[in-house]
Amino acid sequence: MRKVVLSLVAIAAIALPALAGKYNKIVSVGDKAPTFSGLPAVYNGEDTSVSLPDLKEDVVVLVFLANHCPVVQAYEDRLIEFTKDYKDKSVRVVGISVSTQNEDKIPKIKDYMKDHKSNYVYAYDETQDVGRAYGATNTPQFFVLDKERKIRYTGAMDDNGTESKVTKNYVREAVDALLKGETPPTDETAARGRGCSIVYKRR
Repeated sequence: MRKVVLSLVAIAAIALPALAGKYNKIVSVGDKAPTFSGLPAVYNGEDTSVSLPDLKEDVVVLVFLANHCPVVQAYEDRLIEFTKDYKDKSVRVVGISVSTQNEDKIPKIKDYMKDHKSNYVYAYDETQDVGRAYGATNTPQFFVLDKERKIRYTGAMDDNGTESKVTKNYVREAVDALLKGETPPTDETAARGRGCSIVYKRR
């Protein structure tokens, strides 16, 4: 399996948490997004790999996921619908699992995507370096990147875990604003308490 290649920006972000955002303790809105390369992934039922520099879309939506998480499962239909709605609008959705549990690794990711008919790219990072670099703490947790691959939004997808009670979809608002060349109306929300905690291995 290819190793993840992280940028110096990611290392700097880890080394300088004082520059982080209100909720995210590692990165802040406006930071250059930590890059990654060669993550094994699944797309349309096929094995592939994903590298941030290779994505040509104007907007990239990264979301940290874990198959076993009931909150991720509850958001799956919303994520599929979002991906479908922006498929032809120069927006790329990439899910990333950094979980060490077997049900969250590539073989089970493939089963999960087949069962749910998932339409986004879903990658796995066994090193957990990508999650650390982005300061990901929960699943699902979203990062919206602009054309220059700067972080323009980070946090929850929307304002309510119950779909029928959602009044604001932060990710949609951020993406729509960026596609218009505008500033997202909300740039950061709390991810903690909105999903399953990511457990990182000790170093």
